[in-house]
Amino acid sequence: MFEAGPSPWLVPFDGSFRIADARTAPPEHAPDRSDCRKRLRRANEKLESLQRKLWADNRWAVLIMFQAMDAAGKDGTIRAVFAGVDPTGCMVQSFKQPSAQELDHDFLWRTAVRLPERGRLGIYNRSYYEEVLIVRVHPEYLGAQRLPRAIDRAGLWQERFASIRDHEAHLARNGTLVLKFWLNISKQEQRARFLARLDDPEKHWKFSPDDVRERAHWDDYMRAYEDALRATSRAWAPWYAIPADDKDWLRMTVAETIVDALRSLDLCYPGVPDGDRDRFAMMRAELESENGD
Repeated sequence: MFEAGPSPWLVPFDGSFRIADARTAPPEHAPDRSDCRKRLRRANEKLESLQRKLWADNRWAVLIMFQAMDAAGKDGTIRAVFAGVDPTGCMVQSFKQPSAQELDHDFLWRTAVRLPERGRLGIYNRSYYEEVLIVRVHPEYLGAQRLPRAIDRAGLWQERFASIRDHEAHLARNGTLVLKFWLNISKQEQRARFLARLDDPEKHWKFSPDDVRERAHWDDYMRAYEDALRATSRAWAPWYAIPADDKDWLRMTVAETIVDALRSLDLCYPGVPDGDRDRFAMMRAELESENGD
């Protein structure tokens, strides 16, 4: 089973995480934009190589989740980090408002049916964590879920945290590497990015009035994120709270964190039985004897 190694962005496993202590800006003496982009390209190359080994090894699946407030950079980070990865071995799933079919199942069902197979990278743009984030901030959404008993809101979130921990432990025990990234953007930077979208007609499609209305619930969201990360960051399914105010630094840091985790799996290309090696020698001799026609 995978266990997370040390990282300054790793959310502790002992429930001590506090959003008030989490950075939104890069640390002092962080690389400049040019260096961040160079390191990202190097990480892209390493990730491409590791993904090929993951596919050939076919023992592990990798599930990578991104959660964040609007405009924190989830889409751009996914594009930048996984640029160059073979699309046949990588799939991205985006989870938005649940469908009627999804609401007829438990809250983990819609993500469970989209889990990556062995040998593949699965990327979730939002995830089942929405059920302890946006649903917690807007509990009126629970009405559509038709839960079979009276809702004890004080206990419901703890029950869901327990279900999530059990689910992720099951995945880890059965060969899925689970990595979870919270992109921690400041309220001020989110405002600046919303205004930039409004200033650029080509980005108007990204803007929704609901995004601004949700800012009124910022503190509620921060409490929900803090509780969720505290309750569900574990060595086998760690959360990383990555500062997100600087996009270049964010993308580099996420990419290098994923590369380090994949390296820890000790991936390798499958060996070839001795009998096949003998046949390979015969096939080589046959091919080399051809006249090129």
